Amino acid sequence: MQKQRIVEIIDQRIRPALQAHQGDIELVEITAEGIVKVKLTGACATCPGAQQTLAEVVETELRQACPEINGVAAVYQASDDLIRQALQLLRKDKQ
Repeated sequence: MQKQRIVEIIDQRIRPALQAHQGDIELVEITAEGIVKVKLTGACATCPGAQQTLAEVVETELRQACPEINGVAAVYQASDDLIRQALQLLRKDKQ
């Protein structure tokens, strides 16, 4: 599976659609089993329709271009900045 091809599909076909809705996408990894792991960011990260977007937009586009892909999975992780902000808030409550 070619990482460069997946990056091209994300950049050319998927990212513009997500950015039109104030969202974005990051490629996290491609597993040995053929699962493409992505992180939805911006408005897409908190959108109630994120799973639908993942299935109907991201996975559909990637599988059409790269049939060897076995699936797409979202990775949910908080940014270091968000964790830092949360810790600051928690520490203020204890004082």
